Amino acid sequence: MRENDDCREVHAKMRKAGWLCAKGMHTEGTMIVFLEGLLWTLRFLTGASIFSFINVVIYRLPEGESLVRGRSHCRSCGHVLSAGELIPCISYLLLRGRCSACGERIAARYFWIECAGGAAFCCCAAAFTYGTASLISVQGLTVFAYLAVLAAAAGIDRDTQIICDCFQWMILALGVCAVWLFPETGLLERGIGAVVISVPMLLLTLLIPGAFGGGDIKLAAVSGWFLGAKAVVVGTFFAFLLGGGYAIWMLAGKKLGRKDRFAFGPFLAAGYTAAVFAGERIADWYIGLL
Repeated sequence: MRENDDCREVHAKMRKAGWLCAKGMHTEGTMIVFLEGLLWTLRFLTGASIFSFINVVIYRLPEGESLVRGRSHCRSCGHVLSAGELIPCISYLLLRGRCSACGERIAARYFWIECAGGAAFCCCAAAFTYGTASLISVQGLTVFAYLAVLAAAAGIDRDTQIICDCFQWMILALGVCAVWLFPETGLLERGIGAVVISVPMLLLTLLIPGAFGGGDIKLAAVSGWFLGAKAVVVGTFFAFLLGGGYAIWMLAGKKLGRKDRFAFGPFLAAGYTAAVFAGERIADWYIGLL
């Protein structure tokens, strides 16, 4: 009888120890999931904050205003925004898209650009690893910087139909960094990428004046150097699909005439953004079908 009691006691201790171990593993797993969620939230807010500054660039640069001086304010009444009104994405939702002082509607594109920045940072972290800082790698940060420049160029082009040369120089500088950060894309492929789209666009513009703006041609050239030949071809293809669809829709709605021009930079930016993540894979898939 004593042996049976001892056996039951031992089995009870073993079951208790197993339960405690399982509970500990469950708690540890929950903590890991929580920390992962916290890191992805931090990544999103980091990207959204940077693209919030891109909103400032899009608005102030064409106006000739300083990018670093002067606090953000309502464009209608001049109300200076408080810290609580400058939280990326969240403040727009809390304010219901209106100025807290005058009630004037805030353009929704500010909110969507911030959301796009958060999504872009997360995508870059996922596609190009997290790096030693557990936030994003140097490669991912370089690609994110390229996407931020594209967003600024696209936003200003949409408003003014001008792509500033400063953005071309920024992308070219990032392309120089990419030579070392992405050695799998060789110099020859980058050189071909710089001319494979931009030169035909230039020739077509010489034959048909106004076919493309000079900023579009230069953007294709520097993006071709940054992305490489295969990715820039795929990205430009997407840009023409999007731009062509937009033109057909605007013509059908009689919002554009046959001789009217529209900004093509936003479509190039959208196409090259897609090409960053999937351009080479799509090109290889297509070549494999031939």
